[in-house]
Amino acid sequence: MNDSASVVITIDGPSGSGKGTLSQMLARHLGYHLLDSGALYRLVALAAMKKKIDLHNESAVSEVAAGLNVIFSLENGGSAQILLDGVGVADAIRQEAVGMGASQVAAYPGVRIALLERQRAFATAPGLVADGRDMGTTVFPNAQTKLFLTASAEARAERRYRQLSAKGESVDMAELVRDIRERDERDSNRAISPLTPAGDAVIIDSTAMTIDEVFASMLASIR
Repeated sequence: MNDSASVVITIDGPSGSGKGTLSQMLARHLGYHLLDSGALYRLVALAAMKKKIDLHNESAVSEVAAGLNVIFSLENGGSAQILLDGVGVADAIRQEAVGMGASQVAAYPGVRIALLERQRAFATAPGLVADGRDMGTTVFPNAQTKLFLTASAEARAERRYRQLSAKGESVDMAELVRDIRERDERDSNRAISPLTPAGDAVIIDSTAMTIDEVFASMLASIR
């Protein structure tokens, strides 16, 4: 399932729980590889949207996932670069519409099957930090350390509001809360690989914590 010489740390949780930022911090701190599985589902949604494929068409979207032409790389400064069909899309996949589309296509068994082995291939020495929603339950069930980050919908919406506002985007707080709750509902109740903590995961509620406090808690759990 993964390289016997590698260590796998999974970080699962709902949208806006801080998984992305904290996973990058942890991977950098440990010198491990990083898998942003959410980016893969966002890429499937974006690729389908670019091809004018209806996201309700499970068969067509699954074909897109199976043929996804994507390259992940790190620039010298450490920032992540994501190329879809040779074009940089690191910013494009973070759009709200793409995020909602990702949650939709992630419910399709064909899409998840197409991406499963691609995700497992990231587990190489010296180790991997895997960020997602089913990393500890489905993709890497034998991971040495499993973490589950969560926070209230309101706290997560507030974080997203600050991110979007900083980019100069006009956002409605009530709409963000509603979108997050809808995404939680969809992710938690899908038939395949629903969002849920692994039985042996350490659950960290970051609602009232700073990012440094959460990071310290994660390091303590790993040690």
